Amino acid sequence: MRNAAGNGLTGHRPSPRHVQWHWATPQAEIILASGDLAGILRFYRRVHGLNQTELGELLGYDKTYVSALELGKRCLIDVGSRRHVCDQLRLPPHILGVTDVADTDHRAMLQFGESTVRLAEVARQSGHAAEAVSELWPLVARLEARVEEGHTERDVLHLLARARVGLGVALGNVLPEERLSTAAHWTAKSLDLVEYFGDPGMTSYALRMHGNELRKARLRGAAVERLRHAAALAPDDEARAAVLPLLARAAGALGNAELFDRVVRETDALLLTVQHSSLFNPFSLHEIRLRGLIATGRADVATRLLKHSPVPTTAVAPQWRVIELVTVAHVQLLAEDRTGSAESLSVAVREATTQRLPHQLQRIMRTANGRLPDVHEAAVQALDRMRHEMAA
Repeated sequence: MRNAAGNGLTGHRPSPRHVQWHWATPQAEIILASGDLAGILRFYRRVHGLNQTELGELLGYDKTYVSALELGKRCLIDVGSRRHVCDQLRLPPHILGVTDVADTDHRAMLQFGESTVRLAEVARQSGHAAEAVSELWPLVARLEARVEEGHTERDVLHLLARARVGLGVALGNVLPEERLSTAAHWTAKSLDLVEYFGDPGMTSYALRMHGNELRKARLRGAAVERLRHAAALAPDDEARAAVLPLLARAAGALGNAELFDRVVRETDALLLTVQHSSLFNPFSLHEIRLRGLIATGRADVATRLLKHSPVPTTAVAPQWRVIELVTVAHVQLLAEDRTGSAESLSVAVREATTQRLPHQLQRIMRTANGRLPDVHEAAVQALDRMRHEMAA
């Protein structure tokens, strides 16, 4: 096979997948932003392993003309020729100064997509995960269709990565346990993209979200691995504070008491220096501590700690209130407080039904099973209704 200069043999050309993502690299972003046709052609040839003759065949030009374009001795003045090059190289026309209806629509889609991802996250955090899913499905489908057509500009791939994460996390709220692997599937698909951006913060974010969905899907060892990686890549204390509560929860679920305790201590220390959020706050961390203590065989410590439950000092996502109610009810049962547990779980059933949280209804069923039959039956009926609605 010829090399990029057309002289001699090299190894295999880059695979289509490897080639595709080169347009997402920082180097490609600089080259595309310059609008320099010569640089774009040279970059395209190098990435695809083409010589000038082969690029000429793709564009319908002879090798001499391609060489002249790459050296800056010739230029494409007319709009038709510039649009032709963009079509053949699968680049948006505005890269070479061409504006048309399709390109305008593309840029409008990106602006709309950015707003959609932000608003979907607000909706999910506000207890409206189903609405977030409805908004993100069509956006992801449209972006993936564009990528399949060969358009892999950096802004498209960046938006697609975030949209896949958002979709996966929202699905993780609205799907029952037996289908939570679907949520993990979508967050995993974001990892296929973020590795090419070379951005530790973005990679940490994607790993954090994927790790949490793996935990919910009961792939606990993999969850801990991803979350530890996310913590290691976190670029600052704020990003690390976003990871640690989820790592603590996964470590507890895995039964790793040593890791759980160590992460909780670090999280407590950051509470003094990092601004609190809907997840990173004393109220949410109290629930994580209770559940982790139970999972690591220290129910007696959890029972004592229950008496010191903090009052929320910041906005807490509605679903976190349901999560906390179920965990508290579990500790109350371990302390033989059936009345208190029944009250906590009854409220949790109503809230989980209102917010459409089937996974939390299943937690309620497990907690109440064999001890609180009335609450168990109420959760079963609510979950059956929800599954029927989802099937319809």
